[in-house]
Amino acid sequence: MTSSSTPGRRSVAKGALAGAASLLLGAAPAAPAARDTTRRSDRRAAPLLRLRLPAPSGPYPVGVKTLYLVDSSRNDPWTPEIGVREIMLTVLQPAVPGRGFPPAPQLTPGAAALFTDLCWRIHPQLPKSGVDWAATLTHAWVRASPLPGRRPVLLYSPGGGDARTMGSALAVDLASHGWKVITVDHPGDASEVEFPGPRPGRERVRRTVLLGPPDAATFRTMIDTRVADFRFVLDALHLDRVGVYGHSAGGTAAAQALYEDRRIAAAVNLEGYLDQMDGELLPVARQGTTRPLLLAGTDGFRDARLDRSWAALLAHAGPVAHRQLDNVQHWAFTDYAALVPQLHRAGLMTASGRAAMVGRAGPRVTVHAVRDLVRSFFARHLPR
Repeated sequence: MTSSSTPGRRSVAKGALAGAASLLLGAAPAAPAARDTTRRSDRRAAPLLRLRLPAPSGPYPVGVKTLYLVDSSRNDPWTPEIGVREIMLTVLQPAVPGRGFPPAPQLTPGAAALFTDLCWRIHPQLPKSGVDWAATLTHAWVRASPLPGRRPVLLYSPGGGDARTMGSALAVDLASHGWKVITVDHPGDASEVEFPGPRPGRERVRRTVLLGPPDAATFRTMIDTRVADFRFVLDALHLDRVGVYGHSAGGTAAAQALYEDRRIAAAVNLEGYLDQMDGELLPVARQGTTRPLLLAGTDGFRDARLDRSWAALLAHAGPVAHRQLDNVQHWAFTDYAALVPQLHRAGLMTASGRAAMVGRAGPRVTVHAVRDLVRSFFARHLPR
């Protein structure tokens, strides 16, 4: 049965405040200002802002490792001279409690250096300088031993122009509740992807080809490539009965992959279109689905194209649910929900820039609301 509901601002806020105590948000405090006894030209540069991600809410500590896969049956669609399709993954899963494990950074130093140069080109609201992007730590622990036992697997695909790293907080939270979560980068349209080493045709840290909105041909290539990446990961890791979720173009790919591959048991589309840019509906929207799919959107990002393509899918009888978050914008489904307000408080972003990226609701509302949507859906359809 198709269901649709739109929680109001009060209901979202009420649910979010119940989980606020578990969130550790806010920029790291700056050092006290010293007395100005030097000339302006001799002053030291202001320290770079260090950002924090929210702590997970589940009972398990989370371990993390990185995987590098090569699909020799496909060429890279963006840089054909590479000759193969390469995929980088981060695997997060419940871990055996222990001490002395280092926290994994959100971005490696190499990725952070390129991201510093690219972030404001991809998202013009972000600052050009003033942030130590390499200093942000996740709440996942390197070298922590996985907790014994089989666990259901969730795959994550980021939005176009974003890397898998900008979905770190939600992935860690899901893993802390018992799922094994694999975040997938799609090199070429991801902002930056660092590989174990260089390869002919690319540098060790590969930059995106997307520095603006994609045209119709680019969008089609993005979605086709992402679906193929999902299916390759399922093959390479011998996975079956998994969940997939994704943001924006990643949400589009998650919904279409659900339609194409029966190994995917349930999917969450976090505000991804279900058509091509020329208006052609994707097969999942034309034909519907017999497996559970959640369409999660915001009041800030709705437009005629999104409404039309989602309505086409919702018109079919099937296990498709629609939820909307109010007072929220598109990138609140990512780590920007927590990071952007810190940038705003530090004076590195304008109020209008913050609203354009994540909306007016605070992170204690948005972070909890998004976590609750995704976690409750997979708890019903792919329980731990």
